[in-house]
Amino acid sequence: MESAAARGLIEAHRELLGRLLPGATSAELTVHEGQFHFVVLGSARVVRLARTEAAAARLPACAGVLRALADIALGVAVPEPLAVAGPDEQVPYLVLTRIPGAPLDYAVTQQRTIAEAVARQCHALLVRLSVAGRNDALRELLPSTTACRWREFADGVRAELYPLMDTAGRERAERELSALDSLPHLTRTIVHGDLGGANLLWDNITGRPELRGVVDWDDAALGDPAEDYAALGAGYGTPVLRALLELAHPADGDLAARIAVIQGTFALQQALAAHRDGDAAELADGLTGYRLS
Repeated sequence: MESAAARGLIEAHRELLGRLLPGATSAELTVHEGQFHFVVLGSARVVRLARTEAAAARLPACAGVLRALADIALGVAVPEPLAVAGPDEQVPYLVLTRIPGAPLDYAVTQQRTIAEAVARQCHALLVRLSVAGRNDALRELLPSTTACRWREFADGVRAELYPLMDTAGRERAERELSALDSLPHLTRTIVHGDLGGANLLWDNITGRPELRGVVDWDDAALGDPAEDYAALGAGYGTPVLRALLELAHPADGDLAARIAVIQGTFALQQALAAHRDGDAAELADGLTGYRLS
């Protein structure tokens, strides 16, 4: 977000932020703009301000998921919910503890030794999520992806996004959506749901990245681990994905194929979510390549 816009957001919510981030001055705050939230970073706390009504409605559930994750030994830090104000409040928000670290620069991950180090740590996280997915008590607390999930997604794209595409765009989308029919219905592991580069926080002081924490667990559910592999591949590139696949369990023989199918729908996933949340900028970005204008 541009500095002027960030200052404007802070000024507009000065009283609220002063209460939620005690002791912090406006000059100390940093604002990031995500697809669904404005994120205000203090020194020890983070405030997420919902950008849309749909995002506001999800805040209480997000807090519940984070509480459920608190008891899992993931080997990395997860934000702790401190306060939540849902859609009935004038300004919906979620206050979280701040996790140290920063996203890893994409260019760094293209180096072979760095890619291998990143892949090893991400693989360790995925293994812990898989183990946690076998915990019956935890499974009761998290939603499961449904057997009709991808069919409903495809139906939504065809009904809501096809009218916004040109002929070539619809043909491309149809190929990508048809490939989803090959995906099995799996609920064997906890899936983060958006394990991209911005949501993994690293300590890179020594030149060797160390994974410190994972944020934005809004979409966490019981599902197919290929979704998280796909997101990591998109966020960090081919070297990291290749190293991850070398570390993957041999029994998951069609993992690479499932990853490719899921990655093929990322732009459509972004566009559909943005369309439903009324985010014109994200919608336009997601539909790039599917329409002429």
